[in-house]
Amino acid sequence: MPGTAKRDRMYVVFEWPAGWSRDVLDGDTFGVDLSAQIKAHLGAGVGFQLIRKPGRAGHQMPQRHRAYLVYPEQAYAELLYLDGPEDILQLDLTGPGNNKHLDARPSREPLVLVCTHAKRDVCCAVKGRPLAAYMDTHAPNDDMVWETSHTKGHRFAPAMLLMPWGYSFGRVNEHAGERLVHAALEGKYIYPGNRGRGIYDEPSQAAEVAVAGQLLEAGEQLYYQDLVFAQRLESSDANADTDTETCAVEVGHRDGRVWQVRLENKLFDGVVASCGKNPATKPGWVVTGMTMSSSA
Repeated sequence: MPGTAKRDRMYVVFEWPAGWSRDVLDGDTFGVDLSAQIKAHLGAGVGFQLIRKPGRAGHQMPQRHRAYLVYPEQAYAELLYLDGPEDILQLDLTGPGNNKHLDARPSREPLVLVCTHAKRDVCCAVKGRPLAAYMDTHAPNDDMVWETSHTKGHRFAPAMLLMPWGYSFGRVNEHAGERLVHAALEGKYIYPGNRGRGIYDEPSQAAEVAVAGQLLEAGEQLYYQDLVFAQRLESSDANADTDTETCAVEVGHRDGRVWQVRLENKLFDGVVASCGKNPATKPGWVVTGMTMSSSA
């Protein structure tokens, strides 16, 4: 799973309890014209997630809609309230602190967004809805856990996003989900089910998760902001004999330690991309070695 996180530089997370079409901006959720305008306004690199509360509360239309602006690289989020989806066009998406005209304020609480998008993949609804309800019941705060639209990686259902850090998770059970929400309040790193941080490319995601796993296994206390960078150093074209692409990624800790992680892009058989589809062969990044290149 590591190396499969949803990649975006920021997110607009909008509360919309009404029905979600297969692609929430295909025109069936907000209408053709408004959907096209929102899509153009968001541009490249801005993820758009619809959210609603689990259970009956999630089907009641609010008078004003919550909107979160999430900046994963800064691990920062803002909360504001909009009268309707057309107000998304008024958002300034150039960076944190630029929506004071809409009364945006810092949001200190983590967000756990569990995919329940049935029209995109039935498994997300079947597996995601009960998990979201359970996590919401066991979460320390009322506004922490939400159902959400497609998060990428529905083959890992139940799939979810953890904000404001931009991590993706998959195949999380109730016990792991409860642990995840409580740890998130303190920013503690959770390794099981972690698919990576979406501010990085796929091999860098896998490398960062591998370093985190090694540190946690060694008994270290680790927080999401402790690993401050993961960057690809080199790559090679696929070897003609092995048909395997390789690369090296450097992962850095805030205390000055740096690891060099080597990876291969391998093919895996029997991958079921989504509910009802036949197994297929898919590529994925695998860690083949790790060394500490410098220390604090």
